[in-house]
Amino acid sequence: MDAMEVNKMNIEIDEDGFLIELNDWTVEIAAYLAALDKIYLLTPDHWKVIYYLRDYFNKFGSAPMTRKLCKETGFTFKEIRALFSCSCIRGVYKVAGLPKPTGCI
Repeated sequence: MDAMEVNKMNIEIDEDGFLIELNDWTVEIAAYLAALDKIYLLTPDHWKVIYYLRDYFNKFGSAPMTRKLCKETGFTFKEIRALFSCSCIRGVYKVAGLPKPTGCI
């Protein structure tokens, strides 16, 4: 287990950079996690995806299927991957403060 400091708060993360305690998530932590992946500005498009994921997770206790995420946000999977510089959905979940998805290497 590792830790990072954001706004003088010590936040625990796992070996892949995912939050250990999901309730630690803030917009500042999202920006910090994004910067670690070389995303230095979170645009309204980023926030649309992030907030959709967080809202869905808070309502249902799990993340939506990728197809639902795309349908509900209006972005293709390719567009979401480009926004978050990732080859799978994993980078999006990390910035949104959600648990590491299964099936992503």
